[in-house]
Amino acid sequence: MNKRFLFIAALLAAVILAAACHRRSDETPKPQAYLRIDLPPHKYELCDTAALPFTFERNSRAELQWKENPDRSQDKWFTLQYPQYKGYLFLSYKHIHGPKELKAQIDTSYRFVEDNFHFSSGVDEHSFMDQKNRLFGTTYHLKGQNVASTYQFWLTDSTSHFLRGALYIDVTPNNDSLAPVLTYLQEDIDHLIESVRWR
Repeated sequence: MNKRFLFIAALLAAVILAAACHRRSDETPKPQAYLRIDLPPHKYELCDTAALPFTFERNSRAELQWKENPDRSQDKWFTLQYPQYKGYLFLSYKHIHGPKELKAQIDTSYRFVEDNFHFSSGVDEHSFMDQKNRLFGTTYHLKGQNVASTYQFWLTDSTSHFLRGALYIDVTPNNDSLAPVLTYLQEDIDHLIESVRWR
């Protein structure tokens, strides 16, 4: 009787184990993927305000927001905000006097870029020059999944104007999944740089 009971118990355990391990053939693991992000075509409009000593073209979807300037100097701080993507292009303008101040502003801009180096896997640095419109500058594309600011730039006429910009996305950094949005916003920044006209 004991042998018969043990045989039935072992057989039952084997059936339960086989049923638990059985996998339907139509079940396959899903690959890791990101949400599809549909981006609208770029549509630019002129930003011409007496508050700034230059004009530029911005994406019509970007909202211009001013920061308060308590010392009432010629320095300006403003933001182009992309609410649908939680993107912010922080911009600062400084009126400069001569090569010493220009060098100081370029050094400061580079220090802001350096702040992201420990998260970055590399930096693409490109110089920009438009002699006709007196536009000289540098763009920094910072690579890496956890970089907070993936795109920064500075722009000057080399004598009296200095404009600096830094792009931030207000989400936990995962730049692989944000790649389409980052590319879209970087194209807007490139267009902005090329369209600047000093007064």
